[in-house]
Amino acid sequence: MRSGSFIFLTSVIVHWTELRFGSDTMSTRRGHGPDMAPFLTQADNTEEGESDTDPFLEDHVKTPRMVGGCEGEQLEVVTGISYRHSVVIVVILCFINLLNYMDRFTVAGVLSDLEMYFDIKDSSSGLLQTVFICSYMVLAPIFGYLGDRYNRKNIMCAGITFWAAVTLASSFIPKQHFWLLLLTRGLVGVGEASYSTIAPTIIADLFVADLRSRMLTVFYFAIPVGSGLGYIVGSQVKAATKDWHWALRVTPGCGILAVLLLIFVVKEPPRGAVERKTDRTLVHTSWCTDIKALIKNRSFVLSTFGFTSVAFVTGSLALWAPVFLLRSRVVLGTKDPCTGTVCNADDSLIFGIITVVTGLLGVGAGVEISKWYRKRNPRSDPLVCAVGLLGSSPFLFLAVACAGNSTIATYVFIFIGELLLSMNWAIVADILLYVVIPTRRSTAEAFQIVVSHLLGDATSPYLIGLISDRIRKGKPSSYLWEFRSLQYALMLCAFVGVIGGAFFLATAVYIEKDRTKAELYSQGLIQEEEDERIVVPRRGRSTKVPVSSVLI
Repeated sequence: MRSGSFIFLTSVIVHWTELRFGSDTMSTRRGHGPDMAPFLTQADNTEEGESDTDPFLEDHVKTPRMVGGCEGEQLEVVTGISYRHSVVIVVILCFINLLNYMDRFTVAGVLSDLEMYFDIKDSSSGLLQTVFICSYMVLAPIFGYLGDRYNRKNIMCAGITFWAAVTLASSFIPKQHFWLLLLTRGLVGVGEASYSTIAPTIIADLFVADLRSRMLTVFYFAIPVGSGLGYIVGSQVKAATKDWHWALRVTPGCGILAVLLLIFVVKEPPRGAVERKTDRTLVHTSWCTDIKALIKNRSFVLSTFGFTSVAFVTGSLALWAPVFLLRSRVVLGTKDPCTGTVCNADDSLIFGIITVVTGLLGVGAGVEISKWYRKRNPRSDPLVCAVGLLGSSPFLFLAVACAGNSTIATYVFIFIGELLLSMNWAIVADILLYVVIPTRRSTAEAFQIVVSHLLGDATSPYLIGLISDRIRKGKPSSYLWEFRSLQYALMLCAFVGVIGGAFFLATAVYIEKDRTKAELYSQGLIQEEEDERIVVPRRGRSTKVPVSSVLI
C-alpha cells in the first residue's frame, strides 16, 4: 500500500510538471531550449543605462542564451539520469525532508507532557530545541565540506541511519535523567546536518531554469507540512497510546525506509553538469577560499540574515505556540489546566493543521508570485520575501495580543501570519543556488544553516522561555501570569520579522549582479581570479599580481 502511494505521488508530480510547462518543461530539462543557464537568467537592468555591472558582465549578460547548448541525448549522457528518474529522486528527498521536520516538531506537540514528566520550567523546555539546533549548526559546515567533495548519497545514508537510532533511543529515557534527553536531542542534529546541506544541491544538479524552482517548491513543501504533521502525529499518537513516549517512535521506522530508498533508487548526479557551456571542468578550491568568496557575495550574506529572521520567528512559534494557545484557553475558561500525566492535545492538533495548510498555500504562492512579478522586475525574489516577512509581522503581533480575548481571532491571525511567512522557504533556497557556483553550494548551505540557526531558532526558543520566566519572577503563581509572561515574550517575534524584511530589501540591490557572475562562471564564460600570486618590483616597491599576468 505504501509503495503504491509512493508511485502514485511520483506519477502525479511528473504529469503536473509536464502539463504545467508543456514542451518548455522537457526542453528546459533536456537542453532543447535556447537557455541552459541557472534559474531564470535575466538582464542586469530593466531600463537602458541603469546597469551597475562590470563592462564584461554587461556585454555577456544578454548573451548566455546564444552560447553553447547541448541536445537532450548529450545531457542525459552527462547526468546519466532520465527526467522521470530525476522526479522520483526529488520525491524521495522531499519524503526525507518531511521526516526530518516531523521529528523536529513532534517534541513541540507533546511539550506540555514533557514539562509535567520531567518537572521542568519554560527555560529548560526551550533548551530542547536550542540544544538540537546548536548541534545541527555546528555539524553543518563539516557535512557541507564533505558534500562538496565526496559522494553525497553515502553521506546522507550514514547520517539518517544515525538519526533514526538516536531518536528511537530518546524515547526510553527515565524522568530523573532530563540531561540525557538533551544529549540525545543534540545528537539528532547529526542526521539533519548530513541531509539539509546536501539534498538541495542534488536537485540543483538535476534541473535548471523554471523547473528547478518548481522542484525546490516541492522539496520545501516538506518544511511546513512536516512541521505540521509533527504536531498532529505527536499529539494523536500520544492520545491513542496515553503515553507521549510513543510519539517519538514514529519517525525512526520511516527513517529506515528512507535509507533503503536512498540506497536502491537515488543516483548521484555530477556536480554542475547541467549548467556547463564549455568542456572546462569546475575546479574545487580550498574551504577557506570558499568561505572568503561567500562572505564577499553580498546577495548571499544579506539573504542569509533575512532568512535568519524567518528562522527566529518560526523557531519561537514552533515550540511555544501550542503551549501558549493552551494557556490562553485556560485563562479564557474554555479549557481545564493540565494537571494529569497526559495533557489535552487539541491545540497541538489545530496548530499542526494550520501549519500544514499555510505551508502548502504559502510556499506555492510565494514561488508563483515571484515568477509572475519577475516579468516586470528581475529583483522579484528578494522583494517577495521582504513583503512576506514584513506582512506577517503585524498579523503575528495581533495573534499574540488578542489571545487573551478571542481564541478564534488568534487562530485567524496565526493563519494569515504563517501563510505570509511560508512564502520565503523555496525562494530563499533558490536565491542561494543561483548566486553561488556549483562547487560551493553545499558549503553555502552549511554556512547559511550555521548563521540562521545560531542567531535564529537555536536562540529564540530558549530566549523566549527565559524572558517568560524573568517576567513571571516575583509575580504570584497563577495561570494568568503563566499566560501573560509567555505572551509578552512572544511579541518579540513581530519586531524581528521587520528586521528580516529590511535585509531582503537590501538583497534586492545586489541580486542581479551576483546572479550574473555565478551564471557566467558556471557556464565557463569567466574564471575566478587566481589565488596564487607572486611579488614583482614596481617603481622601487614590491606588489602582488596574478601569476597569469606574468607568465605570458
